[in-house]
Amino acid sequence: MSRKLNRILVVDGSEVARTIIVRILNEEMPDTELVTCGTVQEACARLERDQFDLITTSLMLPDQDGLELSRYVRASRNHHYTPTIVVSGDADSRLLREGFAAGVTDYFDKSLGYRAFAAFIKDFMQRNSGLVGRILYVEDSQLTAAMLTRLMERHGLQVIHTTHAEDALQLLRDTAPGGPRAELAFDVVITDFFLQGRLTGGDLLHAIRARFHFSQQELPVLVLTGSEGDEKQIEVFHAGANDFVAKPVVEEVLMARIRSLLLIRQQFAALKRQTEATQRMAITDSLTRVYNRRYLLDHGEQFVANRANQPVTAVLLDIDHFKKINDNLGHITGDRVLEALGQLLLDRLPENAMAVRFGGEEFALLVPRCQSNEAQDCAEDLRYGVEALRPAGVDITVSIGLATNQHNPAMTLTQLLNRADKALYAAKAQGRNKVCA
Repeated sequence: MSRKLNRILVVDGSEVARTIIVRILNEEMPDTELVTCGTVQEACARLERDQFDLITTSLMLPDQDGLELSRYVRASRNHHYTPTIVVSGDADSRLLREGFAAGVTDYFDKSLGYRAFAAFIKDFMQRNSGLVGRILYVEDSQLTAAMLTRLMERHGLQVIHTTHAEDALQLLRDTAPGGPRAELAFDVVITDFFLQGRLTGGDLLHAIRARFHFSQQELPVLVLTGSEGDEKQIEVFHAGANDFVAKPVVEEVLMARIRSLLLIRQQFAALKRQTEATQRMAITDSLTRVYNRRYLLDHGEQFVANRANQPVTAVLLDIDHFKKINDNLGHITGDRVLEALGQLLLDRLPENAMAVRFGGEEFALLVPRCQSNEAQDCAEDLRYGVEALRPAGVDITVSIGLATNQHNPAMTLTQLLNRADKALYAAKAQGRNKVCA
């Protein structure tokens, strides 16, 4: 998605309260963007500019009360359906009646404390999430398209409309993973099954599933059709649709279907993020964020073999007298030194290089397309960069050994590393803080 999962507007007259609420909500809901205001007037001005998924407000505010803000929200075209939570310590039956009449969605008893409030908001968002996302809407009737686009936008959805399946396919191609506009990927496709032009809605569905290989979880598709017959429903599902809505469209039915499909998409995205995070944890060093030794052993040989026509330089880098840093300044300082060095390597090395924590204070680098003289210069630049680091106020230096297969492309990873290791020992023997090839 193009923005964080949810955006919440927090309205409270106390700056201290706003600070505490933001801190706790950020801990509980890191995927949520939080915006704060201190008055109704300030909140209304913000609502004019921005879209929010939830509004929380204190009952008592410096200029007006929270019920007035709720009335403004319900009268707003952009936020008519946005849930509004009122925080109060004395929500009696009369106030509850007035609040619900003003459009309040729910109340929270502030005497329960900030942690309980954060848990309440988190639970509320989980129960009511769904209507956040980009919709690709394909409809050749301009009248129907204008009406349904306004309807979906009123519910907070971002809608991109096109009249032909061919244009929709181009948009999907551009926003697919690896495409020029991948950051603008769609969350749901809604299409009429009968479209004017060379391609029908069925053709679009077939392309989404068979050509782009989007699963029903990765890119759900909702079909709009004028027929409710069993045969047409079967055809729609066989074509790869997740669900369908019969025309004329009923708002409550359409929004319920969209909410369900967005939840499917969000669950898929969450599972994908978890899988990727697990995979990253298995191959990276948690402290320095470079690859771990296991990754080098599993993939290093292939890394060198895949570049048979390009020279590959192996670099071994060792922090000088690192044991003294741990012994004299403590392991926490030692960890900060390692973190800083890992970040330096990630910042300095080209994207096609491999940086690995080889063990302890030793790092291994594989750099493709690097001639012998270039490798020496790069290693010297890296050595100077380490000297300038001073992580945690500690002066550090490194000894560097390097080897290249420039004159022997058949050299294996093991042979490269062994030669780089000998060069590293030579650098240490010359007094450390040296580069040897």
